[in-house]
Amino acid sequence: MKEWIAGLLAVLGTLLVLAGATVTVVKTLTPDPAGTPAGTDPLGGTATTNGNRFSRWLHRINAADRLIAWGVILLALGAIAAGAIQFTLGASAGTR
Repeated sequence: MKEWIAGLLAVLGTLLVLAGATVTVVKTLTPDPAGTPAGTDPLGGTATTNGNRFSRWLHRINAADRLIAWGVILLALGAIAAGAIQFTLGASAGTR
């Protein structure tokens, strides 16, 4: 079961990274329409800008970069699930 989860996370992570990269390349290669202002929200202006500094920073990240970030997170979780990355925490107490 661990291998299935790791494989699924790896596939989904790879797809998200490739989708984000594709959006970035397409936006770079296609001309920007003159009628679209630079600061418009792709959701039709429904995104909120209220909140603390972190939430405002999070809303400023464009969709392609968010896809890439989620893909990297899923790839890292897949590597952890597969056992390629391990975290070992230990503590020892000496006796006198």
